[in-house]
Amino acid sequence: MLQLESQLHGTRMPQSTKTAILVIGGAEDKVHGREILHNFFCRAGSDEARIAIIPSASREPVLSGERYQNIFEDMGAKEIKVLDIREREQGSDPYFQEYIENCTGVFMTGGDQLRLCGLLADTPLMAKVRQRAHLGEVTLAGTSAGAAVMGHHMIAGGGSGESPNRSLVDMTMGLGLIPEVIVDQHFHNRNRMARLISAVAEHPERLGMGIDEDTCAMFERDGVLQVIGKGSVTIVDPGEICYTNYTEVNANEPISIHNLRVHILSHGNRYHLHKRTLIPQDG
Repeated sequence: MLQLESQLHGTRMPQSTKTAILVIGGAEDKVHGREILHNFFCRAGSDEARIAIIPSASREPVLSGERYQNIFEDMGAKEIKVLDIREREQGSDPYFQEYIENCTGVFMTGGDQLRLCGLLADTPLMAKVRQRAHLGEVTLAGTSAGAAVMGHHMIAGGGSGESPNRSLVDMTMGLGLIPEVIVDQHFHNRNRMARLISAVAEHPERLGMGIDEDTCAMFERDGVLQVIGKGSVTIVDPGEICYTNYTEVNANEPISIHNLRVHILSHGNRYHLHKRTLIPQDG
């Protein structure tokens, strides 16, 4: 296992105005430095930011939406709207679509990723979010469940504390915002390494990404991600696997995987998603 220590740990990274996709592991600091949320705010336009908050994953969407609305108001955003979507039909609402067309930032809160996908997958609203994010026209962030939905394949649930095995993880389709990755959140905090390895064994064409609490993998359009926050981002790379018994064992039997690569990235590290390499600090 390769441990990549940041020379910038404990310091605030320079903040850019370039748009990005922020994949947040959950439980981000909402009170003190608010580093991750402030990075989202800056990349969404700072005092010119027009932010859409989507609290659909939450069981209490009003409270969740209001909490983030208050935070971004305190930072000085120009306009904030909570898109309280509770029925799939609202994903075709012209009012919501118009706001998504003109906003500069979209923030998806935590909760239940299955609920979020059930409400928004294959809707005109989410198609517009995906299009604008990929064109670099809007900064997109998702925390906890809002992070889990980022990949083409999504971890819907599962367990922890076991050896990797097929029954340890439940997979379904995500929103495909960053299709190359399978995201697991609250990662080391909830002992989810075996779960992510099990997911990658099922889909070895994808890159596994485990994100700790109060930690963010921030993707720019050039395929480079930066790590910000207090924890680490664990990359599970199956690109050089030479053997696995995944298709040969029963659901509860341990999986064997040979030559699986794991990288642990901390605050300030930069990683090229497509080349699957660490970028030097001065690179």
